[in-house]
Amino acid sequence: MSAMRFSESVTGTILDGVLVVTIDNPPVNAISAHVRQGLVEALDHAAALGMVVGVVITGAGRTFVGGADIKEFGKPPVEPTLPEVIERIESYGKPVVAAANGAALGGGSEIALACHGRVASDKGNFGMPEVKLGIVPGAGGTQRLPRLIGIAAAIDLIGSGRTVKATEAIALGLVDSVESDHLDAALSLVHDLAGEPLRRTGMLEVPVSEPADVDAASKKVLSRARGQTAPAEAVRLVKAAAHVELKQGLADERATFVRLRDSVESAALRHVFFAERLAGKVEKLDNVTPRKIEIVGIVGTGLMGAGIAVAALTSGHRVIGVEQTAEAAKKGRERIAGILDKSVQAGRLAATVRDECLARLAVTADAGELAAADLVIEAVFDDLPVKTELFQRLDGIVRSDAILATNTSYLNPDDIAAATAHPERVVGLHFFSPANIMRLVEVVACKVTAPDVLASVLAFAKKLGKLPVVCGVTEGFIGNRIFSAYRREAEFMVEDGAAPHEIDAALEAYGFPMGIFAVYDMAGLEIAWARRKRQAATRDPKARYVEIADRLCETGRFGRKSGRGWYDYSSGERAADPEVTALIEAVRAAKNIEPRSFTPEEIVERLLKAMADEGAALLAEGIAARSSDIDLVMINGYGFPAHKGGPMFVAETQKDAKP
Repeated sequence: MSAMRFSESVTGTILDGVLVVTIDNPPVNAISAHVRQGLVEALDHAAALGMVVGVVITGAGRTFVGGADIKEFGKPPVEPTLPEVIERIESYGKPVVAAANGAALGGGSEIALACHGRVASDKGNFGMPEVKLGIVPGAGGTQRLPRLIGIAAAIDLIGSGRTVKATEAIALGLVDSVESDHLDAALSLVHDLAGEPLRRTGMLEVPVSEPADVDAASKKVLSRARGQTAPAEAVRLVKAAAHVELKQGLADERATFVRLRDSVESAALRHVFFAERLAGKVEKLDNVTPRKIEIVGIVGTGLMGAGIAVAALTSGHRVIGVEQTAEAAKKGRERIAGILDKSVQAGRLAATVRDECLARLAVTADAGELAAADLVIEAVFDDLPVKTELFQRLDGIVRSDAILATNTSYLNPDDIAAATAHPERVVGLHFFSPANIMRLVEVVACKVTAPDVLASVLAFAKKLGKLPVVCGVTEGFIGNRIFSAYRREAEFMVEDGAAPHEIDAALEAYGFPMGIFAVYDMAGLEIAWARRKRQAATRDPKARYVEIADRLCETGRFGRKSGRGWYDYSSGERAADPEVTALIEAVRAAKNIEPRSFTPEEIVERLLKAMADEGAALLAEGIAARSSDIDLVMINGYGFPAHKGGPMFVAETQKDAKP
């Protein structure tokens, strides 16, 4: 029978007495109004046909249903709502089976839960990531999922927002089977269910859970919330499913969903969601074809270089690591293998994948091996003569079409490029440590970087699973320049009377995983000290300068690595240090500063303003293309709480809120 069209995105075909309904709303089959309308039309059509014994719902392409259409958030609701569609599916008189061809996320999982049976392909995966947008499932997820897989497992999935593959989904009881021919299996299941009492998920009794398991799952979710509201609400709603009727639970869930959807927190997380889709997009590159990057050379296999190597290996690239000596090369390979081994032990990587990665890895003291590389990334000591000399040597080794990338944090890549024979092939790739874990990569477009070079490294970063943010050349790029600005403001407050631990406590209460002085200690104080010494000759003598950090370095206090920095780590824990307090008091006294107290609110307000002001300067100078890029850098590289949206979002929101 020819296909029937129920809406612009929903079609149906009758196969073996079953109406197969296909959702085709690219790119991710989001549940837009026309999808919801089409599903209801399809169900009405099947109900009226006696020859149809049931319905299969599936998706076109690689996705089953990728969730709600968040472009509809904030707009008047269009009938039918998703809860109404789901109620129709669950109460339907004929069997409805979900054939999850790919990802069933958010509302997609809720549709699957409402069906009377669920079959997944081996590419299928399930998740309710709503907490990542500051909301909870709003169409029955918190009430139906625990009825199917239990309270503890539902808290884990909904509270974390994580996605499970088909194999875990079947182990949890979320799906009935995983089949290579999922559509054929779904058709068979419809016939098996026809004439039998239908299993309506909302009518199931919630399985009994061990209180200890529920407590453990709850604590795990709440410990990672860092002040975000949605995870705690998700836990509360899932727990409620065990002792309230479905109707009451659904009403509570929907009211909570609407309240959270309209919150600043959710607006902030939606801002981050859309910002990530904009990041890395450069208008001038729209019609530029990236070069193929298959073999990656990495010069320097210390902590940073090894992390970059692992990221490249696990994304399928061949890697050639280069060190100065054979002994250093041997240690570099061991370092890379060690990171891969830890990933296997943690369950993040299969042992077979690790072995494949090691088979694609060569670490050598012979720089001539880099002649085969499509891209060479330097990860050597952050010193301009060292880096320029290296790039000049590479000019005589690599192919003419090879790309050279510098991983410098603070040096000017234009200076490095200018020292090479082909500056147009030089670009900045500023990874964040540990590079195999941190998502952020600042992609630095140098003055004469060729468009296809920029396009190539952007594509490479995305293949690594990274979040690339393009920026222009300035000292510290986006992230370190803003970090320097608000660290400077923090040091002003310390000199004026605030204790380092008070500033850190205020930032952590706001949602940062660590305060700025703790981060400073973790990174090592000597890096910024060296930069300040370089800048000393050109510093404006009239500008305020706080020398406390310099004094710490002069006494060998370089942070965690030396056991002492802004804090004392001799006990194994971070602790305020009376010696630092005495040093700060001496500096104040020498400048005749009368110390005053600061409230946590004042501390946070001043630091946020310092970030936003520096961000505005970056935009004005054309270093950053858009304010949302700055927010992403601060969230993904510097621990800014995502549910606050980033410093630029906060500044804009506060400006809009003023009368």
